[in-house]
Amino acid sequence: MKVTEGNLELKTLQLECGEVLYDVNIRYHILGDIQKNPERVIWICHAFTANSNPADWWPEMVGQGRLFDPEKYTVVCANIIGSCYGSTGPMSVNPKTGKPYLRSFPLVTIRDVVTAHQILKEHLGIDKIWVLTGGSIGGFQAMEWECMYPGTTENLILIATAAEASPWVKAFSQSQRLAILADGTFDDANPNGGKAGLKAARSIALLSYRGRSSYNLTQQDTDPNQLSDFKACTYQDYQGDKLVKRFDAYSYFALSLMLDSHNMGRGRVNNEAALNSIKARTLVVGIDSDILFPVEEQHFIADHIPSAVYREIHSQFCHDGFLIEYQQLTSIISEFINL
Repeated sequence: MKVTEGNLELKTLQLECGEVLYDVNIRYHILGDIQKNPERVIWICHAFTANSNPADWWPEMVGQGRLFDPEKYTVVCANIIGSCYGSTGPMSVNPKTGKPYLRSFPLVTIRDVVTAHQILKEHLGIDKIWVLTGGSIGGFQAMEWECMYPGTTENLILIATAAEASPWVKAFSQSQRLAILADGTFDDANPNGGKAGLKAARSIALLSYRGRSSYNLTQQDTDPNQLSDFKACTYQDYQGDKLVKRFDAYSYFALSLMLDSHNMGRGRVNNEAALNSIKARTLVVGIDSDILFPVEEQHFIADHIPSAVYREIHSQFCHDGFLIEYQQLTSIISEFINL
C-alpha cells in the first residue's frame, strides 16, 4: 500500500472569529495512488483526537481488503487545525512571539478547518471527491464542506453526527474544560501543563462516548466480595493515561471549543435551510444507543437534506459504535455506493 505523508504551508488563514493565523501548516496522508485513481478519491474527516492516517484509528474500515481499500481507491485525510498531530495548533510556535501559542491559540471553527482543507484539496489537484465521510466531528466537517463549497463531493456519508452541537454536548465539553482548568499547571508558560486535568477530562468524555450499556457490558467485576480497585475505575485511569501519552491539554481544550461552535444554521437562516442546500447524494448513519449524538439528530439531518437516506447501526457501544461496528457500517456504506 502506497502511503504519502505531506504538509501544506499557508502564509495566512483568516479565521471566522476575526483573527488571522500566520504560517499555517496542514498535515495530511494519502493512502493509495492519487494519479492512478483521481476519480475515486475517498476523503475521510477525522474525529476529535484522531490523526491524519485513518488506517491507524479506523483499521477495520481502511486498508488492503477493507471497504476503503487504497489498492482500489485513493484515501485522503488531513489533520484538523488545533490538533497536535502536525497541523498548526496550540503547541505550534506563534510567529509573532516566538513562543508556543498554548492558551492564547485563537478560536478555530469547523468552517475554518473546511476552508483550510478546501485549499489542500485544490493543492492536491482533486476536482471532485467521490466519497466524503466522517463520524462525530468528522461529520461536522463533511457536512459543512458540502454546504460551503457545493459540488465538493458526489457521495456524502455522515455518521453519528449532528447539524448543531446541542446544549447536552456543550455541557460535556464545559465539564471537560473545567477539569483541565482545575489543573494549576495549565497556563501560558508550561507546554507540558494540564496533564492531570486532561486525564480527568478524558474520563468525563468516555462516559459520553461509551454510555451505560457499554460499561455494564465490559467493566463488570466478577468477585462479589471486592471492596476496591473496581474494573470500571481502573479502566478510566488507563484510558486517561493513554490519552495523556499521545495528546496535550492545550489542543484538547481548543478542539472542545471548536466542537461547541458547530452550528450549520449560523448565518444561513437556520439549520433546516443549511441542510436543504446540500445536493450531494447523502447517507446518514445513526447508532441506536448513542447518547452523545442520539439518533433523532441524524433523523433531523436526513429529513432536511434532499433525498438523503437514513440507516441505523445497532450497538451496545453507544457513540463509539462508529469505530467498533465496522461490519454493519461496511454493509450499509457498500449498499449505498454500490461497492
